[in-house]
Amino acid sequence: MMEPTHDEAHEGGMGQRLNWLRAAVLGANDGIVSTAGLVVGVAGATDDRAALLTAGLAGLLAGSMSMAAGEYVSVSTQRDSEKAALAMERRELRESPEAELEELTGLLEARGLSREVAREAAEQLTRRDALRAHARVELGIDPDELTNPWHAAWASFLAFTVGALLPLLAIVLPPADWRLWITVVSVLAALVLTGWSSARLGAAAPGRAVLRNVMGGALAMGITYAAGTLLGAVGV
Repeated sequence: MMEPTHDEAHEGGMGQRLNWLRAAVLGANDGIVSTAGLVVGVAGATDDRAALLTAGLAGLLAGSMSMAAGEYVSVSTQRDSEKAALAMERRELRESPEAELEELTGLLEARGLSREVAREAAEQLTRRDALRAHARVELGIDPDELTNPWHAAWASFLAFTVGALLPLLAIVLPPADWRLWITVVSVLAALVLTGWSSARLGAAAPGRAVLRNVMGGALAMGITYAAGTLLGAVGV
């Protein structure tokens, strides 16, 4: 008989932790691209360090607050939906226990169990904790691990801020003659890292993800720099 491998992730919380980590990587990626596009665009119009710092900080704060607010609203809506689904399931279990037992049996049978085994499993799960069984099998919800909007908001805020700091520091710290190239190179290197990380977390091939990420960031910086240069040339 094969022995179970202890390094495999069988816990239900592992998928949720990976989702949070993936969201953090994508949040950092957004901070890198949006702030890099902003400061490179301003650099096309002026080389004034104060103007670059002001624009970068404004973009960082606006972006991080927007990400946090959006994530809070989104996850709050998801949490409300999960609570409503659990409340409905609780009511159905109270009013129609036999129908719910038959429903759970059918769900387990649809997953490949024989009718007899599915019925026995459904009865055992119902005796142990009927709501938890239906929440997990029918709804895909863990009643003890509902999504937390505040955690999501803070995670998005911090991830975006960390990502945005890279292009901001790269554009204001080096000498004027070097700052643009240092920013471009450091941003593209960071996009390689975030593209590779998001692909690995999603169990996908990293090459294509990295290429898409780098091309998107390079295009964003190229367009904003061209726009900034044009506006600077006409004196706007």
